[in-house]
This record gives sequence, structure tokens and C-alpha cells, in this order.
Amino acid sequence: MEDIKTVVVDTDLLILGGGMAACGAAVEAAYWAKKEGLKVTLVDKAVVDRSGAVAMGLSAINQYVGLKDGANTVKDYVDYVRTDLMGITREDLVANIARHVDSTVHLFEKWGLPIWKDEEGNYVHEGRWQLMINGESYKVIVAEAAKNAVGADNIYERVFITGPIMDGDRCAGAYGFSVRDNVFYVFRAKATLVAMGGAVHVFKPRSSGEGQGRAWYPPWNAGASTYFTVMAGAELTCQEVRFIPVRFKDAYGPVGAWFLLFKSRATNAFGGEYMKERADELCNWVPYGHAKPMPANLRNYLMLLDVMEGKGPIYMRTEEAIAKLAEQYADDPKAYKKKMKELESEAWEDFLDMTISQAILWAGTNTAPEERSSEIAAAEPYFIGSHSGASGAWVSGPEDLAPPEYFWGYENMSTVRGLFCAGDASGASSHKFSSGSHAEGRIAAKSAIRYIVKERPDLPKVAEDTIAAWKDEVYRPLRVFEENKGLTTQTNVNPNYISPKMFMQRLQKLMDEYAGGVTAQFTTSEPMLKRALELLAFLKEDSEKLGAENLHELMRCWENIHRMYQAEVHVRSVLFREETRWPGYYFRSDKPNMDEESWHCFVNCRRDPVTGEWEMTKKPILHVFAPVSDYEATVGG
Repeated sequence: MEDIKTVVVDTDLLILGGGMAACGAAVEAAYWAKKEGLKVTLVDKAVVDRSGAVAMGLSAINQYVGLKDGANTVKDYVDYVRTDLMGITREDLVANIARHVDSTVHLFEKWGLPIWKDEEGNYVHEGRWQLMINGESYKVIVAEAAKNAVGADNIYERVFITGPIMDGDRCAGAYGFSVRDNVFYVFRAKATLVAMGGAVHVFKPRSSGEGQGRAWYPPWNAGASTYFTVMAGAELTCQEVRFIPVRFKDAYGPVGAWFLLFKSRATNAFGGEYMKERADELCNWVPYGHAKPMPANLRNYLMLLDVMEGKGPIYMRTEEAIAKLAEQYADDPKAYKKKMKELESEAWEDFLDMTISQAILWAGTNTAPEERSSEIAAAEPYFIGSHSGASGAWVSGPEDLAPPEYFWGYENMSTVRGLFCAGDASGASSHKFSSGSHAEGRIAAKSAIRYIVKERPDLPKVAEDTIAAWKDEVYRPLRVFEENKGLTTQTNVNPNYISPKMFMQRLQKLMDEYAGGVTAQFTTSEPMLKRALELLAFLKEDSEKLGAENLHELMRCWENIHRMYQAEVHVRSVLFREETRWPGYYFRSDKPNMDEESWHCFVNCRRDPVTGEWEMTKKPILHVFAPVSDYEATVGG
């Protein structure tokens, strides 16, 4: 450890992450910080230009409310989100994002993002809330604004954050290591904003080998937000709500444009349309089963019932959808040919904007979407608080919207003072997607600056021996490998350490088999979950024997430690919620029904940073908007 340099960086606001929420935080924080003479620092384990879930690009902005046009209201969006999560959502948080998100989208356009317009100059919608974009450079455009706002000298890239700095019950920064150089960083801060994404590869992926790198959610998002907030002693929420998207099989191409823009159908291998043939099943999940639009998990569930009855593969009828859109030109061969070419181009562009692997798979399998169907399938579970999942930290709502039980001084501050969360790091406020995450980052950053100005917290005092202990822990995998590598002829097989890849595969196998993964058809039970906790305890013991050959593998070691804690908090939360509320995301065979009377509530949890003991609690669902219809009255709207 003698050759590892320690660098201490002092700042006022520390932003952790480089995705959409972090970029939104950077832009907003820099504006307010300049007025107060404060310093803002951003730290990302990747490079901000291509960091986060929008790294490859995107073909649509999935949250735009359209308030200036009178198209929708904030309440409309809250109703949609609440329904999709089967009644479990923080209405104050969702409403706060919804009333600000349009301004964020307008900023994107101002910065140069091409948003589709119709002949009258209006935005082209993919669906009610979605706007079509040419988004291959979406993240680069948003990152440029963030970098210009904060300044290059205040951005640290390729730095992996491994833990929080605590000053009593207050979060006062973070520490981590460079994945390129022998430098250990200590970031002392007056407030810390976590926006380090969700988690993928906690469960065994449907695509194995090289293919697992094409997971729908970015494979480098490894649970850093959950780990950081857990270690800081923050309360978490909705950690049982994993998300399982249906995607084009093997290359994980999104299906949204096909359903919403192309109006395509999905059928089983025999031509049956499960959404119609299994409509009666929805009666078992009222009132949500009769809602429009139908919750995403229930759409998944109807498809999975067909799969489990042996009616697969499931197909997206792309050729049918394209032909139907062009049929109005059938009497004019020239116009018909032109329209077909246009639709074919849009079909390919949808993936070239954001999921190039899907276009490559189409090409590699001689698939022309205007001629033949493409197979779709449910992916493996992901932990993502910004999409159709809801896992994250329990944070304060805004004073003017939140019930007293949901407000403790500063928007988006966790239950730990000085620790703010946005994007995938904040829970119970799903369906914010890329634009909403950016907007929430702005909300959280402005709140954090206000906290610094009002509370005037000091920078923490960090003793040299404390820094030495952190370094010893962080770099231990390098030491374990170096001390034991000569005991075997192959470095990836050794009785004295475990490689990060093998550790990850062991975690994935455990979660897949016992916590309801792909091969278990997303089904679990109390005995299975308790066995999962036993095996996770063994895995946690063995994590002390992780070995890393270089800094890249050291990063992989810590990513898997983060995943391990995400796995544990998920298993504990699914075990605590004694019902099946989200069939299609997971199914508890021992508690197969939804229990509105006992479990129409949030499941929250907290790990004591001193004892390591977990506390599981229920939190009531308090409504911001009064019921205005029979349906809303039924669900407590």
C-alpha cells in the first residue's frame, strides 16, 4: 500500500454518479452554488459523456407531461404511476417530478437534442407520455451541459466510490479509488448527493456468456446507490419491487415503440393473443387489473402464463404492424412502396439509436421486420427506481405537497442528514425515466444547496488512521491475490481467494434459484427466501477472500460486494411482504394473492451501521390527490 497516494478533496456539495440524475444535479447545483460562493464536485466511476442508462442513446423521452399545452395534468401522471405500481407509490414525489419535468425536456431541446416534430411543429408522441427523439447523442448533449456548469477541474472520472464518510449521524462525503491510477480519494463534503444508478447482474441473466454484456439495463450499474445508502444507515423503501422488462429476445431491444408507435400485437407461437385470451385472469387483480393502461407487471404475467403452458415462443408481429400502417396506400403502388421504406427505416432506427445489438441480431439472423416476426421474452430482474421498478431510499418530499409524515426539511434528503438521493437512488417514485431523473437531480441539488446554506455544516474531521483503515479494506483484494497467486498454476482457480467473476456467478445462481429468477419462472416462497439468506451469509463471509489481479478487477470485486447487499435487501423485503402484489415481476407461491387489507403499504428497511442488524417496517400510503372517480375511490386515490 506504500505506493498508493492519498488525495483529499474538500467541497461543499459532492455529487456521486454521472448519469442523467447526476447531470441534472450538476447543472442545477452549479447555478445556485455560484450565487452562494460554494463549490460543487462530481465523481463518476465512468466517463460522464457515456455514463448511465442512456449511455448508448435512446429513441424516446419517456416522461413529458405537456402542461403548457393543457394535454395532461400533474394528477394525470400521478394516477398513471400509482396504477402501474399496483397502488404503491409516493404521490408527493411523483407529482414533484411531474410538475418540473417539462422544463427539463425543453432544456434538452435548447441544448441541441433533436425532438421529432409533426407538420404543424408539435412534438411527435410515441404514447401519451413519450416523445420521439433522434437520441444517439442524447447523453453526450446532456453531459456537455453538466460539465460546462461544474467545470473540468471539479469533475473526477474513473473513480469508484466504495463507501460514505459519516460524521456522527450525518453523511459528510465519500471515499474511493481510481480505476486507472494508484490513487485513493477522500472527498470531504458538507452535503452528498447519491445518483449512482440501480443494479443489474444481481440475478443470472437470460443471455449467458458474452451475451450477458447486452443486458437491457447497463451491466456496469452494480448497486452502488443501494450499498452507499445502506452503509450510511439510511432507510430504504420498495426494495421488493424489482423490474422485469419484456424485450426482444437475446439482444434486449426495447418493445415500447412497437407497441405504442407501430401499434403491434404480441402473440404466442400458435397465433393466440394472450392479452385477450387471458383477460379473465385480470379479475383476480382488481382494481388494478381493470385499469387502463394495464400495469406492466400484469402484461408480463399474462405472457408468462402462456410460456408456462408451453405456448412459446412469444412473437412481436412486426410484419403485421408495418403492413397495417402502410395499407392506406395500397391503391398507389408507388406511395405504398415509399411508406413501407419509411416504416422499415424507422424500425431499424429505433434500435440504432439505443440498442445497436438488436439491429446486429436482426442482420445476423436475416430478419427483415417487415417480412417476419421477432421473438420477445421477459428479461431477468433489475433494480431500478427510475423506470417501472421503485427500489431506492426513503426520501423527504416537498413541503407544499408532502404529508407531514413524508417531509423532514429538505426535498429528496434521505433519513440521514446531508445525504440526498435522485434517479435510481430514490425510491417509491418510479416512471421518471431519463427526463424525470434529470429533473429529480435538479430538485435534489437545489435542496442540497439550500441545506448547506441554511444548516452551515462543517467539513468532517477524518483521522489518518481512519483513512489507513479505509485503504486497507478497499485494496484488500489486491493484497489477497498477490499473497496467494503463486500457490496455483492458474490464477483464476485458487483455494485462498475467489475471483470477482466467479463470485458474481455464485451470487447470480443463488438469486436465480431461490429468489425467483428466470429459470424459476420468477417464483419464490418463504422457505426459498430463508435459504437464500443463509447462502447470502456464507457469500458475505467469502467476500473477504475476493482477489483482484489489477485495478480493473478491484473495481469488479467492489461491484459484486455492492450487488450482494442489493440482493440481501431485496430478499429481506420480498420475505417481509407476505403477498403477491406484482405477478409478472415475482410470484410468491406460498402467498399467491394480493392482500389490500394488510399490505397496501410501503415496505421499508434499515440496516444499523454499528450492529449490522436489519429492521423491517411498514409505512402507510398517504394520498396527495383526492378521489374523483369510482376507480380512484376503490384504490384509495
